[in-house]
Amino acid sequence: MAELKTKENKASVAAFIRRIDDADMRKSCRELSALMKKITGKRPKMWGASMVGFGSYHYKYASGREGDWFVTGYSPRKRNLTVYIMPGFKHYKPLMSRLGKYKTGASCLYIRKPEDIDWKVLEKLVAESVRDMAKMYTCD
Repeated sequence: MAELKTKENKASVAAFIRRIDDADMRKSCRELSALMKKITGKRPKMWGASMVGFGSYHYKYASGREGDWFVTGYSPRKRNLTVYIMPGFKHYKPLMSRLGKYKTGASCLYIRKPEDIDWKVLEKLVAESVRDMAKMYTCD
């Protein structure tokens, strides 16, 4: 079975954020780091070259595939700030309805303009998702 390429590494999160060209995106990443650190009690770690993760858990699928991943995190992309809500979104509909403008994937919350979302609602969403992850997995 192929090994997962995206792993936690020793790269500097602060240096990664400093290299972000867009000043608004840099600011949003700093704010998101502070929010996620407060919620998880964990320091940010780089995962791969472009993801910032907080905490970790080990998963194993019925197929036998297994690995380690972060409990929550984000990645500044060219078009969006991507926030990782690992349990997905189906249990968070009341919060999602108050969040603002966004799009979602399976576990990805795509924010085009950070000023278009309610950051207090985002904080609640991240906090609830982290609590739910702790119910499903042993999280570090």
